[in-house]
Amino acid sequence: MSTMGIGLTMFAAMLVLMAVRVPIAIAMFVPGALGYMALAGWLPLLSHLKGAVYGRVSVYDLSVIPLFMFMGALAVQGGLSRALFNFANALLGRFKGGMAMAGVLACAAFGSISGSTVATTATIAQVAYPEMRRIHYSGRLATAALATGGTMGVLLPPSVTLMVYAILTEQNITKMFLAAYVPAILAAIGYLLAIMVVVRLHPDTAPQAQAVPHHELVAGVRAVWPIVLIFTVVFGGIYGGLFTATEGASIGTVLTFVITLLRREMNPSKLAAAVRTTAQTSGMIFLIFIGADMINAALALSQLPAQLADIVGHLKISPTVVIAGIMIFYIVLGCVMDEMSMILLTVPTLFPVIMGMDFYGLGAADKAQWFGILILTVCAIGMIFPPVGLNVYIMNGLAKDVPMTETYKGVVPFLITDFIRLGLLIAFPGLALWLVHLLT
Repeated sequence: MSTMGIGLTMFAAMLVLMAVRVPIAIAMFVPGALGYMALAGWLPLLSHLKGAVYGRVSVYDLSVIPLFMFMGALAVQGGLSRALFNFANALLGRFKGGMAMAGVLACAAFGSISGSTVATTATIAQVAYPEMRRIHYSGRLATAALATGGTMGVLLPPSVTLMVYAILTEQNITKMFLAAYVPAILAAIGYLLAIMVVVRLHPDTAPQAQAVPHHELVAGVRAVWPIVLIFTVVFGGIYGGLFTATEGASIGTVLTFVITLLRREMNPSKLAAAVRTTAQTSGMIFLIFIGADMINAALALSQLPAQLADIVGHLKISPTVVIAGIMIFYIVLGCVMDEMSMILLTVPTLFPVIMGMDFYGLGAADKAQWFGILILTVCAIGMIFPPVGLNVYIMNGLAKDVPMTETYKGVVPFLITDFIRLGLLIAFPGLALWLVHLLT
């Protein structure tokens, strides 16, 4: 079998293992190790493994991931999510569909301190969903709005997926953070518009608007100040050049812990739960790192990425068509893979292809940042796209009274806004790069 044939066989074997629910890390590691051995022999494989695992987990830049995850876990255990939702509801409750809009905005705000899509969805949904159902929101709109709002954790800093992309492609994490803000704002606007259209076309999906008393708005402002403080200190310091992203994550973790103590929301059991959640999730991410490194090393040895880049480079098709094809590929891949695995597996192969093409005359750094935002946007779409959609499954676990098919029907308007936003980002890279050029 040719080297390219071995590379394709490895990739196919990995997809089969994932389809039968083998853990992602193992599904990548085993075909990678067998393919490496077929290409180079078992002694070179052992030599590679001897240093590859330590080389991966000892990278200093990766420490930013568990630090931001711990900050988010402390925020979850410290009850900050309820304050966010109450404040957003106080602002928007006067509009029809306002509580659904509040859920989306609360997800966006919480995603900006947790960095985790799953944590954002599960945490805000536990607060917002019972309230929405209590005042007679339809199960379809309630679950769809919260599942969709939670996807913003993929894009909003300190998104773990965004940081992984920056590390893999050797991009500045701060600049990647900046590049994500305008697309994230566009996402939030699109979701709010989708809710407005749904409640106008189907009035029975949401109750009549109820004005929130002024004193509740004031109380909401007072309760939400710790989150504003954390965000301002961490990201203001990072963007202001006072400290690095890793240092900002450390400062944010300490600040979040102190605030939860002052609010008397933290106790030993909650602290232990935050540590356990961070350790479990970090361990899973690093195992996926190791599995992805193994199969990517074998794929590189098979020269599949180089041959793929050469084939694409000689095709007489527009670069825009290439990028659109890659986006479709990611949506399909999202049916069997989570966003972290997609980034770790595909970026080493597809990134050289993109960097070798001309897109609107963009420089190398701009092209890398723009491509990263496109990937993250598609990863967010994959979180709610049928027939899998991890966030839909999370909502189904929390809202057992709503059939999953209803949630899938409910996310359609949100997916329409997602695809419109994706098309705008492909056509106008400046939407992602404007803030980077303005502030750096």
